[in-house]
Amino acid sequence: MKKMTIALLSGGISSERDVSIASGNQVYEALNREKYDIVRYDPKSDLPRLIEDAPKIDAALIILHGPFGEDGTVQGLLDLLKIPYQGAGVLGSAIGMNKIASKQLYEKSGLRIPADMVFKRNDVLDPDDCADRLGLPLVVKPVGSGSSVGISIVKSTDALKDAMDKAFVEDDEILVETFIKGIELTGGVIGNETLQALPIIEIIPDDSHEFFDYDAKYTAGVTQEICPARIDDAMTEKAQACAKKAHRAIFCKGYSRTDMILMDEEIYVLETNTIPGMTPTSLLPQAAEAAGISFSELLDRLIELSLEK
Repeated sequence: MKKMTIALLSGGISSERDVSIASGNQVYEALNREKYDIVRYDPKSDLPRLIEDAPKIDAALIILHGPFGEDGTVQGLLDLLKIPYQGAGVLGSAIGMNKIASKQLYEKSGLRIPADMVFKRNDVLDPDDCADRLGLPLVVKPVGSGSSVGISIVKSTDALKDAMDKAFVEDDEILVETFIKGIELTGGVIGNETLQALPIIEIIPDDSHEFFDYDAKYTAGVTQEICPARIDDAMTEKAQACAKKAHRAIFCKGYSRTDMILMDEEIYVLETNTIPGMTPTSLLPQAAEAAGISFSELLDRLIELSLEK
């Protein structure tokens, strides 16, 4: 059987560049050399070479995170070059990166979401009004960043402005949300038309972290990840159904991973990752492993789904 030529894209220019490179290295090692010839491209420097090589590329694996990788821009370029790729297209990628758009579609699909207020950079802030409308604590987050970059939990109105200034470093528009205190869960989904929900993972950051922030995500030993989550069968089915519904709500393809909070027997959807972390120890590959799918097999499946769509 003739080998497929796979373009592996990692690196890029977002604040998550280092994570993308590390993920790309592990994906490169895991891909089956008997099936694929792998050519690596860093969008920061290699886009002209990618364009030149396009006619001989069978499919691409986009292992990029954040703006200019996960937001539909690279997906649009690959569409123009007629290169199939894993995961969401331009529409799903752009919506998944925009927390306002995705929350609106979650709500329209019947999913429960935290209450919020939206602020632009030049808006006048009334901290007491935020607290009155949303309660305390509050979560402050940029609309268009990933990996919890720029996110803060605010416990007093005095701290709100500094948290908003931190978020505005990442984006011109931010969300201030009600803080939902409960069990942190994440649910992976694989498929295009027919969806497979993977086992739910429970996320427990250590006592030095109030939530699953950037440091908790990428520092070894900081977070305990339990798969399958310690919830009953009925709640597991409910969480998996929410992950599938979120996947469809924002027009995902191939795969996704949706972050949720379980509080008082209700599941609140926070956001959907259209390019989840892709190292063997990342959350979605962990869930796939629990479902009997090795990391190498998961990559094979994603390539198959990219050609199918």
